Amino acid sequence: MKDLKPTNKDAYALILDAIDVGVYKPGDRLVESELAERFGVSRTPIREALQRLETQSLLSRDGRSLIVASLNHNQLAELYVVRGELEGLAARLAARHATEEEVRVLRDMVQEDKALIGDPKAMSRANRRFHKQVHLASHNRYLVQQLDLVHRSMALMATTSLAAEGRGEKALEEHAAIVDAIAAGDGDAAYEALRSHISIAFEARLRLDAAGYGTDI
Repeated sequence: MKDLKPTNKDAYALILDAIDVGVYKPGDRLVESELAERFGVSRTPIREALQRLETQSLLSRDGRSLIVASLNHNQLAELYVVRGELEGLAARLAARHATEEEVRVLRDMVQEDKALIGDPKAMSRANRRFHKQVHLASHNRYLVQQLDLVHRSMALMATTSLAAEGRGEKALEEHAAIVDAIAAGDGDAAYEALRSHISIAFEARLRLDAAGYGTDI
């Protein structure tokens, strides 16, 4: 069987994932030839992936170079407003449509993630998995698509709110409250629990930024 050649989607996903996990941080320059070598992909799909990321405002121009975009204070605030509303809606719909199996998976995530407390990077990855599972439990493909766009922009943040002291434990308590509301089929409570969770995370991030924390995502 012949090896499958990387597709444009592969190149796009590879670069996006590298930004998401902090290999490339806001302000870093992305060079087509270096990316092609790093990922073992030809330059054409890399070029097309960079164009797509620029169109989505995940990359910006610095002269002739493309760099990973960054978010200013106003953009950050706007993103959290949209995220809070969409995530709240996802939780409300999950309360209506989540299966028993999906609820058990969410509960297991909360329990398993306790072992990651004290490791902000690992907690951040686990946090994304948890939120993605809530999105999927909404059983609304269009909402999931919009939340995917929002979470791509979240990759442009230089810090994770989970780096704040005590934030990991508190975030898991908030996750547990979200799952309880979904399990109870209480859409209003699920909406409010997730909206509150996002609001608290935003405040924690603002405090970290004000304190001048580093750039680990």
